[in-house]
Amino acid sequence: MSSLDDLIGRAKLLLSEGHSPGQIADELSLSMETVTWLLTQVKGAAVPKDVHIDWTAVSSSALLLEETALMLLRHYYRDKNIPEDDTPRDAGVIVGIALSGIPLATMIAVQEDAKLAIYHPAKQNTSERPIGSISANFAQVNGERCIIVDDVITSGTTMKEVVKYLKKHSATPVAIWVIFDKRGLKDVEGVPVYALFKISRID
Repeated sequence: MSSLDDLIGRAKLLLSEGHSPGQIADELSLSMETVTWLLTQVKGAAVPKDVHIDWTAVSSSALLLEETALMLLRHYYRDKNIPEDDTPRDAGVIVGIALSGIPLATMIAVQEDAKLAIYHPAKQNTSERPIGSISANFAQVNGERCIIVDDVITSGTTMKEVVKYLKKHSATPVAIWVIFDKRGLKDVEGVPVYALFKISRID
């Protein structure tokens, strides 16, 4: 079975288990366009250009996730030329994007002695007019300086949504931290992106 056949099978299995296309996109670290193609495979439609990232060797291990969270922290503060032993807290709230950003954000919030907020993107909302939202069960963002954390930037759409949401709710997004950036973005809506790995597709 090819890796493409495997992805098609995984996408269809997730759909049969009740996942929305947005949730499938998050689970497989793919764009919505790619997931739509995987689920429908319309004849004559070009295969979307995307890169699948399987990081389950790390994401399934709490110890490796913690190490990755520390790498994100160190990358950010080294880029700002601040010594590790003299690291000031740059944000009062760490915003984890559901689903894969949550464990990383949790570990970073512990290290930063910051509050934890959880953002549910619009693409995971199955209502007719989906909107994104901050979970009421965690920290709120109003008036706070925030660092946004996720595993992958695929198209950048979710990041734009989160940044706009935070600004609309009187929060100040100061940085975006991700493990993988598929777009090679320097910033999203003026908020700098700090990625451990930038992924380029060469055709």
